[in-house]
Amino acid sequence: MITTAVTAFLGMALLYLFASVKVVRQGYQYTIEYFGRFTTVARPGLNFYPAFFYRVGRKINMMEQVLDIPGQEIITKDNAMVSTDGVVFFQVLDSAKAAYEVSDLYLAIMQLTTTNLRTVMGSMDLDETLSKRDEINARLLAVVDHATESWGVKITRVEIKDIRPPADIVNAMGRQMKAEREKRAVILEAEGSRASAILRAEGEKQSQILEAEGRREAAFRDAEARERAAEAEAKATQMVSDAIAGGNTQAINYFIAQKYVEAVGQFANSPNAKTILFPVEATQLIGTLGGIGEIARAALEPKADTVIATPTTRKGPFQ
Repeated sequence: MITTAVTAFLGMALLYLFASVKVVRQGYQYTIEYFGRFTTVARPGLNFYPAFFYRVGRKINMMEQVLDIPGQEIITKDNAMVSTDGVVFFQVLDSAKAAYEVSDLYLAIMQLTTTNLRTVMGSMDLDETLSKRDEINARLLAVVDHATESWGVKITRVEIKDIRPPADIVNAMGRQMKAEREKRAVILEAEGSRASAILRAEGEKQSQILEAEGRREAAFRDAEARERAAEAEAKATQMVSDAIAGGNTQAINYFIAQKYVEAVGQFANSPNAKTILFPVEATQLIGTLGGIGEIARAALEPKADTVIATPTTRKGPFQ
């Protein structure tokens, strides 16, 4: 009988010990209550709290968690109805506050995020809600994190997943985008035409400048050639005049014969004349050529002041 009582007592003691041992998993914290009053927090690992006096109040997840924000209809500042949803990333930093400062932590965070999402997006135009998601996320993060600070919760990120405008607004935005792209295409085409016209005008201007410079250079060269030809002609005329003044009449014949031959050569080189009939007096041409020969002979004869020695011959009796 005594043995049975001892065995029962030992069994009850073992059961009490097992009931007093609390094993907390990694990533969690348990709040410990003493007759319903919070006393301490059980950390991950093996913890001993006497049963019947202490009990586990709340099991708090200390890891970063994701809370899905359901889709909802929001009216923007310019009275456009949009549908949006998002996600909230948060982490419990103080398990005691998360357990006893708020009744339902997940529901409280969801409702707080939803109401502030309506407030933030309701103060913006439709175009701003579609183009400024980063600004919406930052404003939501600041507001919700400040509100949950007293709950021992840290809001790490708030992300808008999707914003869905009505179908008619989407169609209008598509037409607006198409019109804007067509406008930019027309502007770019006009700018290209303008640039092309400017470059073409610049090219024509440079071409005309170069052409004018070429004509000026050619005219200068032609004038210089005519000047040199005139100088040569004047020099030749002066030489002929000097020869005539010196009594050499054959020089004028040479001058006239030269001009005569040039005129006849021009008639012969005419591209439209196959047969040319004109009177030519052979004796005059021969006389002119004879004059040329006289000029050449006169040029080759020794000058008057040159004394030429001639051999003396003995005269006979009859001379």
